[in-house]
Amino acid sequence: IFPPNSGNKEITWMMLDAGAETDVVNSVGRTAAQMAAFVGQHDCVTVINNFFPRERLDYYTKPQGLDKEPKLPVKLAGPLHKIITTTNMHPVKIVLLVKENPLLAEVEALQRCYRVLDLICEKCMKQKDMNEVLAMKMHYISCIFQKCITFLKEREDKLDGFIKSLLKGRDKDGFPVYQEKLIRESIRKFPYCEATLLQQLVRSIAPVEI
Repeated sequence: IFPPNSGNKEITWMMLDAGAETDVVNSVGRTAAQMAAFVGQHDCVTVINNFFPRERLDYYTKPQGLDKEPKLPVKLAGPLHKIITTTNMHPVKIVLLVKENPLLAEVEALQRCYRVLDLICEKCMKQKDMNEVLAMKMHYISCIFQKCITFLKEREDKLDGFIKSLLKGRDKDGFPVYQEKLIRESIRKFPYCEATLLQQLVRSIAPVEI
């Protein structure tokens, strides 16, 4: 999958969707994402790093082992996959994607979804080719889903209230404190303390005051 060097996001996505492997290396030992980054095609890098095959999610729509029912209802697979593969990770964007789909914007549906995301996160960290970036992304979305559940249960304005909280700026300078605290909390709750990515994030964020 080395055409990403040309910078065509659509072709990159089509190749990924058709089953192209992202961890194959070229003659100098670089993956497609590394080569695309090397030549400055960062949009293609983003597409590759955010790709998650639908069949990997569909696995959870079928009963596994001793389970009598699947962990994820089939009707939720499409809406959840849309959120998983989005390249815009702003928390407001994710909440808006939840809000726009009536199938997702319910407590039970979000509970099912965040548990599946936690399982995917675990799998990303324990598989042979560990993927810390994808694991962190799944964990981050899971944290936002859990916060959505809190607002759906406790607030009359529900997800609208969540969005308002995320966008509300501090009086003195307009800084979105609630949003910053949510992101920091999700990083703090990442369960794999040994992850290099987590340690890099903590080193970057810890010295910075809100």
